[in-house]
Amino acid sequence: MKKVELHIIALAESESSPGNYALILEEQVGGRRLPILVGPFEAQSIAISLERMQPNRPLTHDLFKNTLKLLGVSLTEVIISDLVEGVFHATLIGKKEDQSMLSIDARSSDAIALAVRFDCPIFTTEAILEKAGFLLDSPSKAFISKRGQLSDYSLEELEHMLQQVVAKEDYESAAKIREAIRKKKGG
Repeated sequence: MKKVELHIIALAESESSPGNYALILEEQVGGRRLPILVGPFEAQSIAISLERMQPNRPLTHDLFKNTLKLLGVSLTEVIISDLVEGVFHATLIGKKEDQSMLSIDARSSDAIALAVRFDCPIFTTEAILEKAGFLLDSPSKAFISKRGQLSDYSLEELEHMLQQVVAKEDYESAAKIREAIRKKKGG
């Protein structure tokens, strides 16, 4: 099985499935994208971790991460391993204290929420990208080695994002993006 590394490039409300979110992953080299539909709680959990926000109390994915760490398990990678009847399946791959490997079946949204918390790579297979992926004419150059922090974007990308969130009247996100722009400009 040839693994293909993916990076999160977008998380937005789904137009085709109201109440859910589209999580867009892009392959590290090549520009193919893999859209995954996630629920609102998982989307929130992923977004909070990507933005390095610290909730007052641990979210479910934080609790699971803390439990794994206390048990001496480190998550080394996440693999979106199967697509069955339109539903993605994932596998958490980890290492125990004794260096033995651990493999846990998971929903793709939960696996990705944990991957961003453990800062571990996300992979899929060539077969899944062939089945469910798509290629844009101009793939994103922003995510060659990024994990989704606003500071990783260029000034031009931030200004484009700002226009998009203001158009959607998402003023909370706009404030964060404006702050990242201010920092990029040295202010």
